[in-house]
Amino acid sequence: MTYRPPTLADVIATLHVDRVDDDHFRAGQLDNPAHHIVGGHIAGQALMAASLTAPGRTPHSMHVYYVRAGDAREPVDFLVDVARDGGSLSTRQITARQNGQILLEVLASFSAPIESLDYHQPMPDVADPETLPPIQEQLADYADELGGHWVRPQAFDLRYVDAPPRLALELPDPPGRMRMWWRPNGSVPADEVLHSCLLTYLSGTTMVEAALARRRQTPISTFNALIDHALWFHRPVDLSDWVLSDQVSPSGVAGRGLTTSTMYNRAGQLVCIATQELYFGRKQEA
Repeated sequence: MTYRPPTLADVIATLHVDRVDDDHFRAGQLDNPAHHIVGGHIAGQALMAASLTAPGRTPHSMHVYYVRAGDAREPVDFLVDVARDGGSLSTRQITARQNGQILLEVLASFSAPIESLDYHQPMPDVADPETLPPIQEQLADYADELGGHWVRPQAFDLRYVDAPPRLALELPDPPGRMRMWWRPNGSVPADEVLHSCLLTYLSGTTMVEAALARRRQTPISTFNALIDHALWFHRPVDLSDWVLSDQVSPSGVAGRGLTTSTMYNRAGQLVCIATQELYFGRKQEA
């Protein structure tokens, strides 16, 4: 059977977790040829489950540790511990299990609206997304590679300011940063929590590219696995418009790669800072 990449509708449908009881949720996964659970996807599901126990509050931050790989052909159970509900912040601990084994542990924080000083670092000066070609056009010369992998349909429209990993292979030196505009390939319900979950999913699937470019590799030329993942949601993200992700990999050591993404909305406001570390495995002996 030919593999069909998930559509935006597939991603949204699986982010809507089913409630088993007050603190227990279950969700299906997005299957793929390797049957590996996608790290950003299961993290988004954990955030959605926790949000359902903190009504009236929106995501402020989440810190994820990926403990082991799971099987995308089977559902995952999410157990939410109501750690604390304060005057303005709520803290939740989420454990994801499959067949009795822990897949990930999460601490998530949710905030009530607060009026306070508002400041942020400015957005970099980059070309508007409408002036940039979609990734499928940018990589059209590689359409015959890997069964059309580079030009496959995707749930998000990606428009790179800097060379994506496949093009970065052709450069004399690896790029120091990877800036990219993105938005969903379709309409998304006006739900602030869902938008945060979709951002979590997207960050888990694209931030690896900054580290891969520094390593002179592409997402399918090497093994990699998420170890941990942290996000700070500074203000609501509106996915009816473009988001700029400014991605860098400041460190690569001991088979690991650290990446950071600073995200801005179209108006230039900082909406999220995300950091993750990936494991690339031991260097193979010659």
